[in-house]
Amino acid sequence: MLSLDLIQTVAFAGVVLFAGYGIRRGVPVLGRYNIPAPVVGGLLVAGVFSFAASRGVTLATFDTTLQAPLMIAFFTSVGFGASLSLLRVGGPLVIIFFAISTLAAVVQNVVGALLAVALGQPALMGVLAGSVTLTGGPATGLAFAPQFEAAGVPAAATLALAAAMVGIVSGGVVGGPVATWLIGRRRLATPNAAPVHIPLVTAQSIVEEQMHEAPAKAPEGEDREAYTLLKTLVVMLVAMWVGGLISAWINRTLAGVGMALPAYIGAMLAAAVIRNVDDATKLVGISQQVVDDLGNVALSLFLVLALMTLRLYEIVHVALPLIIIVAVQVGCVVALSVWAVFRTMGRDYEGAVIASGFCGFMLGTTANAMANMEAIVERYGPAPRAFLVVPMVGAFFIDFTNALVITGFLNLLR
Repeated sequence: MLSLDLIQTVAFAGVVLFAGYGIRRGVPVLGRYNIPAPVVGGLLVAGVFSFAASRGVTLATFDTTLQAPLMIAFFTSVGFGASLSLLRVGGPLVIIFFAISTLAAVVQNVVGALLAVALGQPALMGVLAGSVTLTGGPATGLAFAPQFEAAGVPAAATLALAAAMVGIVSGGVVGGPVATWLIGRRRLATPNAAPVHIPLVTAQSIVEEQMHEAPAKAPEGEDREAYTLLKTLVVMLVAMWVGGLISAWINRTLAGVGMALPAYIGAMLAAAVIRNVDDATKLVGISQQVVDDLGNVALSLFLVLALMTLRLYEIVHVALPLIIIVAVQVGCVVALSVWAVFRTMGRDYEGAVIASGFCGFMLGTTANAMANMEAIVERYGPAPRAFLVVPMVGAFFIDFTNALVITGFLNLLR
Protein backbone atom coordinates (compact mmCIF):
# COMPACT_ATOMS: atom_id res chain seq x y z
CA MET A 1 0.00 0.00 0.00
CA LEU A 2 1.25 3.47 -0.93
CA SER A 3 1.13 6.09 1.85
CA LEU A 4 1.38 9.71 0.67
CA ASP A 5 2.22 12.64 2.94
CA LEU A 6 0.77 16.15 2.58
CA ILE A 7 3.09 17.34 -0.22
CA GLN A 8 2.90 14.04 -2.08
CA THR A 9 -0.89 14.05 -1.84
CA VAL A 10 -1.17 17.55 -3.30
CA ALA A 11 1.35 16.66 -6.04
CA PHE A 12 -0.65 13.54 -6.89
CA ALA A 13 -3.84 15.63 -6.95
CA GLY A 14 -2.17 18.04 -9.37
CA VAL A 15 -1.22 15.20 -11.71
CA VAL A 16 -4.79 13.85 -11.53
CA LEU A 17 -6.14 17.35 -12.26
CA PHE A 18 -4.13 17.69 -15.47
CA ALA A 19 -5.02 14.15 -16.44
CA GLY A 20 -8.63 15.37 -16.19
CA TYR A 21 -7.87 18.25 -18.56
CA GLY A 22 -6.28 15.81 -21.01
CA ILE A 23 -9.22 13.41 -20.88
CA ARG A 24 -11.70 16.25 -21.38
CA ARG A 25 -9.81 17.40 -24.48
CA GLY A 26 -9.80 13.85 -25.81
CA VAL A 27 -13.50 13.26 -25.12
CA PRO A 28 -15.32 16.32 -26.56
CA VAL A 29 -18.68 15.40 -25.04
CA LEU A 30 -17.25 16.13 -21.56
CA GLY A 31 -16.39 19.67 -22.58
CA ARG A 32 -19.71 20.12 -24.37
CA TYR A 33 -21.58 19.43 -21.14
CA ASN A 34 -19.15 21.52 -19.05
CA ILE A 35 -17.97 18.64 -16.85
CA PRO A 36 -15.14 20.22 -14.80
CA ALA A 37 -11.66 18.77 -15.37
CA PRO A 38 -11.11 18.17 -11.61
CA VAL A 39 -14.26 16.05 -11.59
CA VAL A 40 -13.13 14.05 -14.62
CA GLY A 41 -9.72 13.24 -13.14
CA GLY A 42 -10.98 12.81 -9.58
CA LEU A 43 -13.76 10.45 -10.65
CA LEU A 44 -11.30 8.31 -12.59
CA VAL A 45 -9.13 7.84 -9.50
CA ALA A 46 -12.18 7.35 -7.27
CA GLY A 47 -13.46 4.65 -9.64
CA VAL A 48 -10.17 2.74 -9.62
CA PHE A 49 -9.75 3.05 -5.85
CA SER A 50 -13.40 2.18 -5.17
CA PHE A 51 -13.17 -0.95 -7.31
CA ALA A 52 -10.05 -2.03 -5.43
CA ALA A 53 -11.66 -1.26 -2.06
CA SER A 54 -14.73 -3.31 -2.96
CA ARG A 55 -12.30 -6.22 -3.42
CA GLY A 56 -10.72 -5.58 -0.02
CA VAL A 57 -7.59 -3.89 -1.41
CA THR A 58 -6.41 -0.41 -0.33
CA LEU A 59 -4.17 1.02 -3.04
CA ALA A 60 -3.08 4.18 -1.22
CA THR A 61 -3.75 6.47 1.70
CA PHE A 62 -3.72 10.26 1.41
CA ASP A 63 -2.98 13.12 3.78
CA THR A 64 -5.90 15.47 3.04
CA THR A 65 -4.95 18.12 5.63
CA LEU A 66 -5.13 20.87 3.00
CA GLN A 67 -8.58 19.89 1.74
CA ALA A 68 -10.51 22.04 4.24
CA PRO A 69 -8.27 25.16 3.87
CA LEU A 70 -8.53 24.95 0.08
CA MET A 71 -12.31 24.69 0.33
CA ILE A 72 -12.45 27.73 2.62
CA ALA A 73 -10.13 29.65 0.28
CA PHE A 74 -12.48 29.06 -2.65
CA PHE A 75 -15.55 30.26 -0.76
CA THR A 76 -13.55 33.24 0.47
CA SER A 77 -13.03 34.21 -3.17
CA VAL A 78 -16.81 33.93 -3.63
CA GLY A 79 -17.28 36.32 -0.70
CA PHE A 80 -15.02 38.88 -2.37
CA GLY A 81 -17.40 38.82 -5.35
CA ALA A 82 -20.34 40.06 -3.24
CA SER A 83 -19.88 43.70 -4.20
CA LEU A 84 -22.81 46.04 -3.57
CA SER A 85 -21.49 48.46 -6.18
CA LEU A 86 -21.59 45.65 -8.75
CA LEU A 87 -25.16 44.86 -7.75
CA ARG A 88 -26.10 48.50 -8.33
CA VAL A 89 -24.55 48.42 -11.82
CA GLY A 90 -27.02 45.71 -12.81
CA GLY A 91 -29.97 47.72 -11.58
CA PRO A 92 -33.42 46.43 -10.59
CA LEU A 93 -33.34 43.57 -13.11
CA VAL A 94 -30.34 41.95 -11.42
CA ILE A 95 -31.92 42.39 -7.99
CA ILE A 96 -35.18 40.77 -9.17
CA PHE A 97 -33.31 37.91 -10.84
CA PHE A 98 -31.21 37.43 -7.70
CA ALA A 99 -34.38 37.27 -5.56
CA ILE A 100 -35.99 34.72 -7.89
CA SER A 101 -32.83 32.59 -7.87
CA THR A 102 -32.67 32.63 -4.07
CA LEU A 103 -36.35 31.71 -3.83
CA ALA A 104 -35.73 28.91 -6.35
CA ALA A 105 -32.98 27.53 -4.09
CA VAL A 106 -35.50 27.39 -1.23
CA VAL A 107 -38.03 25.64 -3.51
CA GLN A 108 -35.40 23.07 -4.53
CA ASN A 109 -34.82 22.14 -0.90
CA VAL A 110 -38.50 21.95 -0.04
CA VAL A 111 -39.24 19.77 -3.08
CA GLY A 112 -36.20 17.59 -2.43
CA ALA A 113 -37.03 17.05 1.25
CA LEU A 114 -40.67 16.16 0.55
CA LEU A 115 -39.72 13.72 -2.22
CA ALA A 116 -37.04 12.08 -0.10
CA VAL A 117 -39.49 11.44 2.73
CA ALA A 118 -42.06 10.08 0.26
CA LEU A 119 -39.41 7.69 -1.09
CA GLY A 120 -38.46 6.48 2.38
CA GLN A 121 -35.19 8.42 2.61
CA PRO A 122 -34.00 11.05 5.12
CA ALA A 123 -35.37 14.52 4.37
CA LEU A 124 -31.82 15.87 4.31
CA MET A 125 -30.97 13.58 1.42
CA GLY A 126 -33.50 15.56 -0.61
CA VAL A 127 -31.87 18.82 0.48
CA LEU A 128 -28.52 17.38 -0.62
CA ALA A 129 -30.10 16.71 -4.02
CA GLY A 130 -31.59 20.21 -3.93
CA SER A 131 -29.85 23.57 -3.83
CA VAL A 132 -26.73 22.07 -2.23
CA THR A 133 -25.66 20.32 -5.42
CA LEU A 134 -27.87 21.84 -8.13
CA THR A 135 -27.62 25.54 -7.37
CA GLY A 136 -24.32 25.03 -5.58
CA GLY A 137 -22.59 22.50 -7.81
CA PRO A 138 -20.02 19.86 -6.83
CA ALA A 139 -17.91 22.22 -4.70
CA THR A 140 -20.79 23.22 -2.43
CA GLY A 141 -21.99 19.61 -2.26
CA LEU A 142 -18.61 18.30 -1.17
CA ALA A 143 -18.13 21.18 1.26
CA PHE A 144 -21.41 20.46 3.05
CA ALA A 145 -21.17 16.66 2.80
CA PRO A 146 -19.52 16.10 6.22
CA GLN A 147 -22.33 17.98 7.96
CA PHE A 148 -25.01 16.02 6.11
CA GLU A 149 -23.27 12.75 6.94
CA ALA A 150 -23.09 13.76 10.60
CA ALA A 151 -26.83 14.56 10.44
CA GLY A 152 -27.68 11.05 9.25
CA VAL A 153 -27.21 10.98 5.46
CA PRO A 154 -24.88 8.06 4.66
CA ALA A 155 -22.28 8.44 1.88
CA ALA A 156 -23.21 12.13 1.61
CA ALA A 157 -20.13 13.11 -0.41
CA THR A 158 -20.73 10.44 -3.04
CA LEU A 159 -24.43 11.31 -3.20
CA ALA A 160 -23.55 14.98 -3.58
CA LEU A 161 -21.22 14.29 -6.47
CA ALA A 162 -23.75 12.05 -8.24
CA ALA A 163 -26.52 14.66 -7.92
CA ALA A 164 -24.20 17.46 -9.06
CA MET A 165 -23.08 15.53 -12.16
CA VAL A 166 -26.66 14.73 -13.19
CA GLY A 167 -27.54 18.38 -12.60
CA ILE A 168 -24.65 19.66 -14.74
CA VAL A 169 -25.62 17.44 -17.65
CA SER A 170 -29.31 18.35 -17.27
CA GLY A 171 -28.54 22.06 -17.08
CA GLY A 172 -26.65 21.81 -20.35
CA VAL A 173 -29.40 19.82 -22.03
CA VAL A 174 -32.62 21.69 -21.11
CA GLY A 175 -31.55 25.35 -21.22
CA GLY A 176 -31.37 25.71 -25.00
CA PRO A 177 -34.68 23.96 -25.74
CA VAL A 178 -36.46 26.11 -23.12
CA ALA A 179 -35.34 29.35 -24.79
CA THR A 180 -36.04 27.99 -28.29
CA TRP A 181 -39.55 26.93 -27.24
CA LEU A 182 -40.26 30.34 -25.71
CA ILE A 183 -39.01 32.16 -28.82
CA GLY A 184 -41.14 30.02 -31.13
CA ARG A 185 -44.24 29.78 -28.94
CA ARG A 186 -44.33 33.50 -28.19
CA ARG A 187 -43.14 34.50 -31.67
CA LEU A 188 -40.56 36.77 -30.12
CA ALA A 189 -38.70 39.32 -32.23
CA THR A 190 -35.01 38.40 -32.38
CA PRO A 191 -32.03 40.55 -33.46
CA ASN A 192 -31.49 38.41 -36.56
CA ALA A 193 -35.14 38.84 -37.58
CA ALA A 194 -35.74 42.47 -36.64
CA PRO A 195 -33.25 45.38 -36.52
CA VAL A 196 -32.39 46.42 -33.00
CA HIS A 197 -29.80 48.72 -31.50
CA ILE A 198 -26.96 46.79 -29.85
CA PRO A 199 -24.62 48.98 -27.75
CA LEU A 200 -20.99 48.97 -28.80
CA VAL A 201 -20.02 48.47 -25.17
CA THR A 202 -21.55 45.13 -24.21
CA ALA A 203 -23.00 44.30 -20.86
CA GLN A 204 -20.22 41.79 -20.27
CA SER A 205 -17.62 44.54 -20.66
CA ILE A 206 -19.47 46.59 -18.02
CA VAL A 207 -19.17 43.67 -15.61
CA GLU A 208 -15.48 43.32 -16.35
CA GLU A 209 -14.91 47.04 -15.93
CA GLN A 210 -16.61 47.03 -12.54
CA MET A 211 -14.94 43.84 -11.32
CA HIS A 212 -11.35 44.52 -12.32
CA GLU A 213 -9.48 47.34 -10.64
CA ALA A 214 -6.70 49.31 -12.26
CA PRO A 215 -3.28 47.62 -11.96
CA ALA A 216 -1.81 48.16 -8.51
CA LYS A 217 1.30 50.29 -8.17
CA ALA A 218 4.08 48.14 -6.79
CA PRO A 219 6.84 49.53 -4.55
CA GLU A 220 9.95 50.58 -6.42
CA GLY A 221 11.99 47.59 -7.49
CA GLU A 222 9.07 45.13 -7.14
CA ASP A 223 7.43 43.25 -9.98
CA ARG A 224 3.87 44.58 -10.36
CA GLU A 225 2.20 41.26 -11.08
CA ALA A 226 4.02 39.48 -8.27
CA TYR A 227 3.15 42.31 -5.88
CA THR A 228 -0.55 42.18 -6.84
CA LEU A 229 -0.58 38.41 -6.42
CA LEU A 230 1.10 38.63 -3.03
CA LYS A 231 -1.21 41.40 -1.82
CA THR A 232 -4.32 39.53 -2.92
CA LEU A 233 -3.14 36.30 -1.31
CA VAL A 234 -2.47 38.08 1.99
CA VAL A 235 -5.89 39.78 1.90
CA MET A 236 -7.55 36.41 1.30
CA LEU A 237 -5.61 34.84 4.17
CA VAL A 238 -6.65 37.70 6.45
CA ALA A 239 -10.28 37.17 5.46
CA MET A 240 -9.92 33.45 6.22
CA TRP A 241 -8.30 34.25 9.59
CA VAL A 242 -10.98 36.77 10.59
CA GLY A 243 -13.65 34.48 9.16
CA GLY A 244 -12.47 31.63 11.35
CA LEU A 245 -12.93 33.84 14.41
CA ILE A 246 -16.39 34.89 13.20
CA SER A 247 -17.47 31.30 12.58
CA ALA A 248 -16.18 30.19 15.98
CA TRP A 249 -18.08 33.00 17.72
CA ILE A 250 -21.30 32.35 15.80
CA ASN A 251 -21.15 28.61 16.45
CA ARG A 252 -20.54 29.17 20.17
CA THR A 253 -23.59 31.43 20.19
CA LEU A 254 -25.74 28.94 18.27
CA ALA A 255 -24.59 25.88 20.21
CA GLY A 256 -27.29 26.43 22.81
CA VAL A 257 -30.05 25.94 20.23
CA GLY A 258 -28.36 23.03 18.46
CA MET A 259 -27.41 24.94 15.31
CA ALA A 260 -24.09 25.32 13.51
CA LEU A 261 -22.65 27.09 10.47
CA PRO A 262 -20.16 25.55 8.03
CA ALA A 263 -16.57 26.67 8.50
CA TYR A 264 -16.48 28.85 5.41
CA ILE A 265 -19.48 31.09 6.19
CA GLY A 266 -17.41 33.36 8.42
CA ALA A 267 -14.73 33.69 5.74
CA MET A 268 -17.35 34.61 3.12
CA LEU A 269 -18.81 37.26 5.42
CA ALA A 270 -15.38 38.70 6.24
CA ALA A 271 -14.43 38.76 2.54
CA ALA A 272 -17.69 40.53 1.61
CA VAL A 273 -17.10 43.21 4.25
CA ILE A 274 -13.48 43.72 3.18
CA ARG A 275 -14.51 43.93 -0.48
CA ASN A 276 -17.21 46.55 0.08
CA VAL A 277 -15.04 48.63 2.40
CA ASP A 278 -12.32 48.55 -0.25
CA ASP A 279 -14.85 49.54 -2.92
CA ALA A 280 -15.67 52.63 -0.85
CA THR A 281 -12.15 53.55 0.27
CA LYS A 282 -9.82 52.07 -2.38
CA LEU A 283 -7.48 51.41 0.54
CA VAL A 284 -6.25 48.03 -0.70
CA GLY A 285 -7.21 48.03 -4.35
CA ILE A 286 -8.37 44.41 -4.51
CA SER A 287 -8.15 42.86 -7.96
CA GLN A 288 -11.19 40.63 -8.42
CA GLN A 289 -9.48 38.97 -11.38
CA VAL A 290 -6.61 37.79 -9.17
CA VAL A 291 -9.06 36.79 -6.41
CA ASP A 292 -10.98 34.69 -8.94
CA ASP A 293 -7.77 33.11 -10.24
CA LEU A 294 -6.64 32.11 -6.74
CA GLY A 295 -10.14 30.87 -5.95
CA ASN A 296 -10.19 28.72 -9.08
CA VAL A 297 -6.82 27.18 -8.17
CA ALA A 298 -8.08 26.38 -4.67
CA LEU A 299 -11.34 24.98 -6.07
CA SER A 300 -9.61 22.68 -8.56
CA LEU A 301 -7.26 21.18 -5.97
CA PHE A 302 -10.05 20.91 -3.37
CA LEU A 303 -12.31 19.04 -5.79
CA VAL A 304 -9.59 16.56 -6.75
CA LEU A 305 -8.61 15.94 -3.12
CA ALA A 306 -12.25 15.44 -2.13
CA LEU A 307 -13.07 13.18 -5.07
CA MET A 308 -10.06 10.88 -4.80
CA THR A 309 -11.31 9.36 -1.57
CA LEU A 310 -14.98 8.82 -2.55
CA ARG A 311 -16.40 5.31 -2.22
CA LEU A 312 -18.67 5.24 -5.25
CA TYR A 313 -20.14 1.81 -4.52
CA GLU A 314 -21.87 3.14 -1.39
CA ILE A 315 -24.77 4.80 -3.25
CA VAL A 316 -26.03 1.82 -5.25
CA HIS A 317 -28.96 1.31 -2.86
CA VAL A 318 -30.20 4.91 -3.21
CA ALA A 319 -29.58 5.37 -6.93
CA LEU A 320 -33.27 5.16 -7.91
CA PRO A 321 -34.56 7.66 -5.28
CA LEU A 322 -31.74 10.02 -6.25
CA ILE A 323 -32.63 9.83 -9.94
CA ILE A 324 -36.31 10.47 -9.19
CA ILE A 325 -35.54 13.48 -6.98
CA VAL A 326 -33.18 15.09 -9.50
CA ALA A 327 -35.61 14.43 -12.38
CA VAL A 328 -38.39 16.26 -10.52
CA GLN A 329 -35.95 19.08 -9.67
CA VAL A 330 -35.17 19.50 -13.37
CA GLY A 331 -38.89 19.83 -14.09
CA CYS A 332 -39.29 22.45 -11.34
CA VAL A 333 -36.40 24.56 -12.66
CA VAL A 334 -37.81 24.44 -16.20
CA ALA A 335 -41.23 25.50 -14.89
CA LEU A 336 -39.70 28.37 -12.89
CA SER A 337 -37.68 29.53 -15.89
CA VAL A 338 -40.81 29.68 -18.05
CA TRP A 339 -43.39 31.01 -15.58
CA ALA A 340 -41.25 33.21 -13.30
CA VAL A 341 -37.95 34.14 -14.94
CA PHE A 342 -39.21 34.78 -18.47
CA ARG A 343 -42.18 36.82 -17.24
CA THR A 344 -40.20 39.02 -14.85
CA MET A 345 -37.27 39.53 -17.23
CA GLY A 346 -39.39 41.28 -19.87
CA ARG A 347 -41.30 38.57 -21.75
CA ASP A 348 -39.08 39.25 -24.77
CA TYR A 349 -36.16 37.62 -26.57
CA GLU A 350 -33.68 38.63 -23.87
CA GLY A 351 -36.01 37.23 -21.22
CA ALA A 352 -35.94 33.88 -23.08
CA VAL A 353 -32.13 33.93 -23.17
CA ILE A 354 -32.03 34.71 -19.44
CA ALA A 355 -34.40 31.78 -18.86
CA SER A 356 -31.94 29.45 -20.60
CA GLY A 357 -29.12 30.78 -18.42
CA PHE A 358 -31.26 30.27 -15.31
CA CYS A 359 -31.67 26.57 -16.21
CA GLY A 360 -27.90 26.34 -16.59
CA PHE A 361 -26.73 27.60 -13.21
CA MET A 362 -29.73 26.48 -11.14
CA LEU A 363 -29.03 22.90 -12.24
CA GLY A 364 -25.31 23.00 -12.94
CA THR A 365 -22.75 25.78 -13.03
CA THR A 366 -22.30 29.27 -14.44
CA ALA A 367 -20.38 27.62 -17.29
CA ASN A 368 -23.57 25.78 -18.22
CA ALA A 369 -25.50 29.04 -18.13
CA MET A 370 -23.02 30.83 -20.40
CA ALA A 371 -22.88 27.89 -22.82
CA ASN A 372 -26.69 27.82 -23.04
CA MET A 373 -26.93 31.53 -23.75
CA GLU A 374 -24.07 31.52 -26.24
CA ALA A 375 -25.78 28.75 -28.22
CA ILE A 376 -28.99 30.83 -28.39
CA VAL A 377 -27.32 34.11 -29.41
CA GLU A 378 -25.29 32.35 -32.10
CA ARG A 379 -28.58 31.34 -33.71
CA TYR A 380 -30.85 34.31 -33.00
CA GLY A 381 -28.55 37.29 -32.35
CA PRO A 382 -27.03 39.27 -29.44
CA ALA A 383 -28.60 39.53 -25.98
CA PRO A 384 -26.41 41.97 -24.01
CA ARG A 385 -28.83 42.34 -21.10
CA ALA A 386 -28.77 38.58 -20.51
CA PHE A 387 -24.98 38.54 -20.44
CA LEU A 388 -25.07 41.22 -17.74
CA VAL A 389 -27.76 39.73 -15.50
CA VAL A 390 -26.97 36.00 -15.50
CA PRO A 391 -23.20 36.04 -14.78
CA MET A 392 -23.63 38.56 -11.96
CA VAL A 393 -26.10 36.37 -10.12
CA GLY A 394 -24.83 32.95 -11.16
CA ALA A 395 -21.15 33.62 -10.57
CA PHE A 396 -21.18 36.03 -7.64
CA PHE A 397 -24.35 36.43 -5.60
CA ILE A 398 -26.31 33.17 -5.54
CA ASP A 399 -23.50 31.19 -3.88
CA PHE A 400 -23.61 33.62 -0.99
CA THR A 401 -27.33 33.35 -0.23
CA ASN A 402 -27.44 29.66 -1.13
CA ALA A 403 -24.98 28.90 1.66
CA LEU A 404 -27.32 30.59 4.13
CA VAL A 405 -30.37 28.76 2.70
CA ILE A 406 -28.61 25.39 2.99
CA THR A 407 -27.50 26.11 6.54
CA GLY A 408 -31.06 26.99 7.52
CA PHE A 409 -32.46 23.72 6.13
CA LEU A 410 -29.62 21.69 7.60
CA ASN A 411 -30.26 23.05 11.07
CA LEU A 412 -34.05 22.82 10.72
CA LEU A 413 -34.15 19.19 9.56
CA ARG A 414 -31.20 17.60 11.37
